[in-house]
Amino acid sequence: MTVYGECFCGAITYTVSGKLRDARSCHCSRCRKAFSSQASAYALVDPTEFKWLTGEEFLTAYIGLNGAGLMFCSTCGSTLCGVFDGQVHGVTLGCVNGDPDIQIDRHIFVGSKATWEVLPEGVVTYEEGPPGL
Repeated sequence: MTVYGECFCGAITYTVSGKLRDARSCHCSRCRKAFSSQASAYALVDPTEFKWLTGEEFLTAYIGLNGAGLMFCSTCGSTLCGVFDGQVHGVTLGCVNGDPDIQIDRHIFVGSKATWEVLPEGVVTYEEGPPGL
């Protein structure tokens, strides 16, 4: 399966030549700010299967002291992916085109979710990170 994605303005496009995995939604205050939303929607990728197709010159990044960060479109501001030590390790599901054949299987850090957010009944939740994260 090949997955394609792009930013809001379409200047940056990418492909993932394999399956997305380990989809999650993080509700911590940092992800709410980074994604300008109630939570993130994110799935991991194999870095060797990820490739920028167009617009790499429009990428900008925020990298924290631990080497982890996010990459954005400098034109429209879309958060496209997460990086660690210079490699793409995951993509934001909101920028994926079409059906990526994956579902969010857990909601993490719900103990710090926004007070105005109501989670649906029956979803798998963790007050903090799940075991092993």
